[in-house]
Amino acid sequence: MTEKRSAGLLLYRRTEDGLEVLLGHMGGPFFARREAGAWTVPKGEYQGDETAWDAARREFREELGLPPPDGEAVPLGEVRQAGGKVVTAWAIEADLDPATVVPGTFEMEWPPRSGRRQEFPELDRVEWFGLDRARAIVVPAQAVFVDRLAGHQD
Repeated sequence: MTEKRSAGLLLYRRTEDGLEVLLGHMGGPFFARREAGAWTVPKGEYQGDETAWDAARREFREELGLPPPDGEAVPLGEVRQAGGKVVTAWAIEADLDPATVVPGTFEMEWPPRSGRRQEFPELDRVEWFGLDRARAIVVPAQAVFVDRLAGHQD
């Protein structure tokens, strides 16, 4: 079985209160009432001969419905999430209005074993967070990306 790999872009902006990062709340019924561990860097899986960088830019467009921003990409490296998936991320300084996001969707059987298929947004909310709040709510393994971004700014 091949290792699952994802790639994504972590947008950041400078405010009077310090750096903020853009995170997405994972859509679907499993995460609907969760906060901690239910937020993520906009990212998605890739395979084959697609590069992680190309996948990160493609997934940004698919997950947020907006073109990925231009600008200097700061490599944040890789992390392995609890389920074994390896995630690669880059940070890009850009401002984005969360109200402009048009999330991609996925389909799944819901409720389980009902035979009914429903469509859910990949990300049901997108918001800017200060670094401390971001660390507290992001998928635990992805908190390293926030730390690496903060270290890059020092």
